Amino acid sequence: MFRNLFRSTPAIPSISVRDLKAKLDAREPITLVDVRQPEEFKGGHVVGARSLPLPMLANRLGELTKTDPIYCICLSGGRSQSACDLLQRQGFTNVTNVVGGMSAWQQAGLPSKRG
Repeated sequence: MFRNLFRSTPAIPSISVRDLKAKLDAREPITLVDVRQPEEFKGGHVVGARSLPLPMLANRLGELTKTDPIYCICLSGGRSQSACDLLQRQGFTNVTNVVGGMSAWQQAGLPSKRG
């Protein structure tokens, strides 16, 4: 009766901002989802990232492909971890959390785009 309530989900992999930058530079086919609020996204984001704010993500799952490699980023890594959990529970099979988020990206001196 309670079996489905406690089923375990696989651990969500994580990636550093430098390793993410290397994947982007190599033009690997990934979908980078920025789950911050629109104002945060406009203040600076990774070039090529898609803005899908966490509160809206569940209603916009149809915009993503369940088997594509999806990398989630936020400000520090908390919301993106929640986004990865949500995606995985909805059957997405290849989700990765960006450790440290945009804070780590900016501290590493990596380029971002405003607007």
